[in-house]
Amino acid sequence: MYKTPAETAAFFEKFLPLVAASGHCDIVIAPPFVDLPAAVAAAAGSKVEIGGQNLYWAQEGAFTGEVSAPMLAGAGAKWVIVGHSERRQYFGETDETVFKRTTAALDGGLTPIVCIGERLEERESGKTEPVLLAQLRGGLGQLSTRQVEQIVIAYEPVWAIGTGKTATPEMAQDAHRYIRSMIARQFGFGPANQIRILYGGSVKPDNVKGLMAQGDIDGALVGGASLEPGSFASIVNFQ
Repeated sequence: MYKTPAETAAFFEKFLPLVAASGHCDIVIAPPFVDLPAAVAAAAGSKVEIGGQNLYWAQEGAFTGEVSAPMLAGAGAKWVIVGHSERRQYFGETDETVFKRTTAALDGGLTPIVCIGERLEERESGKTEPVLLAQLRGGLGQLSTRQVEQIVIAYEPVWAIGTGKTATPEMAQDAHRYIRSMIARQFGFGPANQIRILYGGSVKPDNVKGLMAQGDIDGALVGGASLEPGSFASIVNFQ
């Protein structure tokens, strides 16, 4: 929850020249809903695409304060984040609602970035893999193979977000490998090898290279370090 529309436009003015030659990856920015028109206008003609931070599963109705997939698409968004750790922690998101939002995004022509990850007490008690498996089954297990091939997964160890604790690249790789193996078990090796699994846990310019060197880490879901154009561009251009 950062930046007004004017601040969003100013961000893009500085950011876009820094990534104009960055052809090695997809770049998606997901601003608050009120900033979507400013972001879409500012990114027009560039390689940067825009996403929403959340969506509701109904197309329309008496759901005051919610935003639907058709609304996001109509505003120019192509992506949407689903089940972010903060939505789970503060706003009652569950594996069931993650599934509903994911299918609504797919039905609306958006690419969902579906977030999963364990809390500190779950990691310290050795429950990382059971928690990830439960989230995968609850949030994605009911999807078809075709649907799974259209999503992106983001592994967010909640204990490494804004806590001062850091997941090493090796720890992140272990979790990513496990997630990919569970996708392979249910949907086959084709979808498992094709799906992109992003890492999101205090990604910064000084640790992104080590993370991206891991075989099962396909990209990054960047939080606080994306708020400043130079910082985010350094992460995009980690190579």
